[in-house]
Amino acid sequence: MYPETNTSNLIDLDDQEALQKLRTACKIASQARDFGASLIKPGAKLIEILDQVEEKIKKLGAQPGFPAQINKNDIAAHYCSAYDDPEIVQDNDIMKFDCGTHVDGYMGDTARTVYVGKDPHIEKLKQATKKALDNAVKHVKPGVTTGELGKIIGETITNDGFKPVKNLSGHGLGRYVIHTSPSIPNFANQGIQTLKAGMVIAIEPFASTGAGMIYEGNDAEVFMVVDKKPVRNLIVKQLVQDIDKFKGLPFAPRWLMQKHTPQKVLYVLNELQKMDMIRAYPPLIDKDHGLVSQHEHTLLVTEDGCEVLTREV
Repeated sequence: MYPETNTSNLIDLDDQEALQKLRTACKIASQARDFGASLIKPGAKLIEILDQVEEKIKKLGAQPGFPAQINKNDIAAHYCSAYDDPEIVQDNDIMKFDCGTHVDGYMGDTARTVYVGKDPHIEKLKQATKKALDNAVKHVKPGVTTGELGKIIGETITNDGFKPVKNLSGHGLGRYVIHTSPSIPNFANQGIQTLKAGMVIAIEPFASTGAGMIYEGNDAEVFMVVDKKPVRNLIVKQLVQDIDKFKGLPFAPRWLMQKHTPQKVLYVLNELQKMDMIRAYPPLIDKDHGLVSQHEHTLLVTEDGCEVLTREV
């Protein structure tokens, strides 16, 4: 997952301008999520779905908060198509569609699972994370601990006969930061971080028919700046200027390929990794290659409960 920072995820509940930007970003994220999910049909090319969704986000008045992703079957997260990706949706695929947006840095993050088939067991897997998300949301209010939410999520998934993915978690959302504290587990642990009014959080249960643990695969198509250093190479410097426009948020190589050749982009990304200036985020895959489902909402913790910002519209 993306690194968790100590950046504040608190928003002033009296700051109407900030709240409006946050709500707008999240509304657009929910529209993009449902639009993307509607495109997941047998024969559809993944890259075409992702391109259409990211264009939709911009037309609606936001920017992508991270590259939109379609995570197939045993892939839980971070599968983003390369510029020449031939992958298509096939019958009986279970697809996790995950997208993020921002308006002036205020973030929306949401996901849903689409099952392209009729197997009742896989349909139950899909519904398990939706149920877990709904159950957790009902308990979000100031004073609740992350461990309590993890217990609700984990028990819901386990009671349906599946395993919660233990090394993936929900998270806070900061301004121009996709992952901040608190970390919200998908199982019962000793988490003692307490929710506070004004927190912006993403709850995202993952359930698996396999190990319930993920590992990093290969061929990353999601990157993020992790350090700033002087750059002398003029070719690298040119692309760094374009990468800086993403304001520290995750980006996809194919975004840069709209302006630069694939060969140039891949060369520069390799150089930046050798300089430890960027980090690659490869697909996250179930260790036993079991099927995985996911649902996610962004929420604002209020004085007496929460506001689900990415609820279906």
